[in-house]
Amino acid sequence: MTDTTTAREVRTGLFIGGEARDTADRLEIVDPARPGAIVGTAAAASEADVADAVAAAKAAFPAWSAMTAQQRAAAMAEAIAGIGEDRDADAEVLSRENGKVRFESWVDALVFELRWNLALQLADEVDTGSTLPTAPGIPVRTEVQHQPLGVVTVIVPFNWPIAILGAALPHALLAGNTAIVKPPPSAPLATTLVVQRVAEKLPPGVLNVVTGRDAQMAGLIQSPDVAKVCFTGSVNGGKRIMAMAASTLTRVTLELGGNDAAVFLPDAILDDTHLDRLYAAIYDTTGQICMNAKRVFVHRSRMDELVAGLSERLSKAKLGHGLDEGTTMGPLHQPAQKAFVEEIIQEAKDAGADVREFGELPGGDLAGGNFLRPAIVVDPDLSLRVVTQEQFGPVIPVIPFDDEDEAVRLANDTWAGLCGSVWTADPEAAQRVGSQLTCGYVWVNDHGATRLDLRAPFGGMKQSGLGREQGIEGVRAFQDTRSIATIDPEALAAMAH
Repeated sequence: MTDTTTAREVRTGLFIGGEARDTADRLEIVDPARPGAIVGTAAAASEADVADAVAAAKAAFPAWSAMTAQQRAAAMAEAIAGIGEDRDADAEVLSRENGKVRFESWVDALVFELRWNLALQLADEVDTGSTLPTAPGIPVRTEVQHQPLGVVTVIVPFNWPIAILGAALPHALLAGNTAIVKPPPSAPLATTLVVQRVAEKLPPGVLNVVTGRDAQMAGLIQSPDVAKVCFTGSVNGGKRIMAMAASTLTRVTLELGGNDAAVFLPDAILDDTHLDRLYAAIYDTTGQICMNAKRVFVHRSRMDELVAGLSERLSKAKLGHGLDEGTTMGPLHQPAQKAFVEEIIQEAKDAGADVREFGELPGGDLAGGNFLRPAIVVDPDLSLRVVTQEQFGPVIPVIPFDDEDEAVRLANDTWAGLCGSVWTADPEAAQRVGSQLTCGYVWVNDHGATRLDLRAPFGGMKQSGLGREQGIEGVRAFQDTRSIATIDPEALAAMAH
């Protein structure tokens, strides 16, 4: 067990144009589990620092984009080498600033490396274009090519910041862009440490890190020298980014919130393996994952069985500091989020819903931390906010249905379209129902971030976002397409006759 009361404070700076930079203004980062405990401080960039980062990335772009994709991949492979040597220390810092349990923080850093290396496997496809031959009435041979955009800003959230960065950053760099990473202001330390170690091994300006207050960050979005912004966060945050980007017609990829439906058909398998998967899909990171299950729809004949299975697991939940031995659920990251989740749970209680809460709040120096007892809301009114809004906390509504058509209708009756899942022993039923869910990613008999295929395109529909990350689609999102047409004299002559 780590003694987090005496752990050293972490101090991080900016990294711009290949050089570390300190700032007089600092962000104070607090431990969400222990009120008043300071984890460390991060540099708070000024508008001038932001402008310098954009200028450094712009200056590095010509040489970096002139390389072949294979040359960039080789440089990136060298830059990521050895990143895992500090993973234990990175995970400890992330748990202290984020609140989640150590193992999740360790996996967070691991997934960044996995995604980076999977992206490098796409190097041979990056520059691959196509040729349109001459055709009747079109006397040209046209080459369709892909080219990088320029300077890209990647903005990541607090919950899985390092892993989420891996879904976009390596693809942007491999495509030939230079990048500026903006870690989350409430939990920037571990992300900054990891990215700087990679950036130090790349040519100066190719990869930059800027932390600070949002009020000084507009240049990362609205500078005419920024070609694209890739943002992961809340729906409202995505709307703000999109509105800001509109002033310069800066492109955006937005990976936003979800209200994921998990649909359990009458023949769903509810053994320990599948119930463990469901529990993790709901309560991992204290429910603070965009692609967690947020609404469970279960055939009425299996309702009691599913609720009992979740209740059994929740009865074993141990709330505590993320670095403490035996802790299975940490605090919520922000007091405001704790207050919101408390509010929607109380609203459900006031409406007469069957709300079942589990676990004990920790005491001692953790009393007053952002802890919340995990809960199930059984058969709530569908108008309650615990159903209609993204909870982003340790609570789930479990809702019965009577037939398949009703289940699909209820699952799709939401503003969101990030992910969904179908649980059934029948592969044909899984395909039938899964293909009707209006969302960007569907699991069968599983759900959640730990089961994501890191090679597959990922992104949302409806208000869950724009664009796709991962895979060759993720690379193309950081490229533009151009056509080069060359006159074919023979085809032109044939037209003249």
